[in-house]
Amino acid sequence: MRFDSAMVADHFQGFIPTAIWDTRFSWAAASHPRPHAVFDYQLLLGYLAAKAGRLRLGVGVTEPIRRHPVLIAQTMASLAHAARARPILGIGAGERENLEPYGLSFAQPVSVLEEALTVIKQCFAGRGPLDFQGKHFKLDHAVMDLLPPKERVPEIWIAAHGPRMLRLTGAFGDGWYPTVIESADEYGAKLGVIRAAALAADRDPDAIVPALHQYILVAPTRAEARAMLDTPAVRFASLLAAPADVWRKVGAEHPFGSTFRGYVDIIPEQYDRPTLERAMAAVPPELVGYGLMWGTPEEIADQLRAFGRAGLRHLVLDVASAL
Repeated sequence: MRFDSAMVADHFQGFIPTAIWDTRFSWAAASHPRPHAVFDYQLLLGYLAAKAGRLRLGVGVTEPIRRHPVLIAQTMASLAHAARARPILGIGAGERENLEPYGLSFAQPVSVLEEALTVIKQCFAGRGPLDFQGKHFKLDHAVMDLLPPKERVPEIWIAAHGPRMLRLTGAFGDGWYPTVIESADEYGAKLGVIRAAALAADRDPDAIVPALHQYILVAPTRAEARAMLDTPAVRFASLLAAPADVWRKVGAEHPFGSTFRGYVDIIPEQYDRPTLERAMAAVPPELVGYGLMWGTPEEIADQLRAFGRAGLRHLVLDVASAL
């Protein structure tokens, strides 16, 4: 087996609340007593660049609300000089947990992202001083003279799930980097939306890399993998992976509200332990493990092959069974 890339996150905090972070939830709590201790992705990627060789490095993902798009472009251009392989700029519309607790607005995040993508592409193109008049960003003869090497211009991979984000991926993206795609059929359908948007923007749809960040729960036997589904960590992940509209499809109401969108909306430190324990206990049996691939290595490989047939070309694995 050979790894092609290493992706690091850009968060102020993780998704797991301190209220439930203990060794009953995960063995990792014994050596990591705080669940939200996250390294800055810029420094971490710079450190890795000296050691990664031809391994591709990327952020998966950042957003242009905490970080100005020119700063994002400068960071990735710098990484392109430091690394031997073409970097990956994973970018999305953001999550509430990284914004609202810090006084930043989560209003109109897709509109913010659309403008930011235009600015970032202008920075990478290096066509003189930058002028841009948008609703969210304004540039007046702004300078960004640091250009990435021509052979290592960072690829922009967009973390898209909804219709508008998928269309943005077709119009702007070099890659598509989703997570929590429930089936190969869903993956193929969304990839079709992206490719149609690329054609509408007069871009080559086949040049867009279809990627996937996939959580897996793997064990030597199917019975062992199934047993891990009923752990607190998997039940909590199911709360976030399955938003309220998915709960309604199985005749249940999400304990975090009828409009809860999962990972996008969670602010972990707003919840106390009793509330979280009740919520985890309420996960319907058919939604336990939602968004996960689980089973033996052979079974997971079979599931991934189905995604490959649907168009997947670059896989990033996140081993949930490590918790």
